[in-house]
Amino acid sequence: MAATRNSRRRHLETSAWGALLQVHARLVPELDGDLKRTTGLPLAWYDVLLELAGASGTALRMSDLGERVVLSRTRVSRLVAEMETHGLVQRDANPDDRRSAFVTITDAGRRRYREAAPIYLRGIAERFADRLDDEELRAITAVLQKVLEPAAATDDRAGSRPT
Repeated sequence: MAATRNSRRRHLETSAWGALLQVHARLVPELDGDLKRTTGLPLAWYDVLLELAGASGTALRMSDLGERVVLSRTRVSRLVAEMETHGLVQRDANPDDRRSAFVTITDAGRRRYREAAPIYLRGIAERFADRLDDEELRAITAVLQKVLEPAAATDDRAGSRPT
């Protein structure tokens, strides 16, 4: 009986994980294509502009930007360098630590971000959000936020469960 429960649980786990990966694998390239076709911006550039625009004029450290857009230090550095050559961002050395740099969005970057935002939001709505009701959206958000909780919080909860 326990083996059957474990087997069912394993099936649920792999089904949920597989669906999450499939949604990501399908929607990200579609959003990227929408943005490239209509604005010339790749999705990765839009993600950087989104984070920098949300920083309200404050510079972000390259490492913080990398964490926010979920890119390696090397990849975010290359991305920022490309965007800098197009005048979308500005990179400045950190006067307190020469190993790091700060990044800010330029006026041109802010204009491109504003141009691309409606396309990005429409793509999310059409391909994802419009297929779900409010309750489903809240449930997905809650579930994914739970998965993203720090390991310490998960460990604390696990320790408080009855045995």
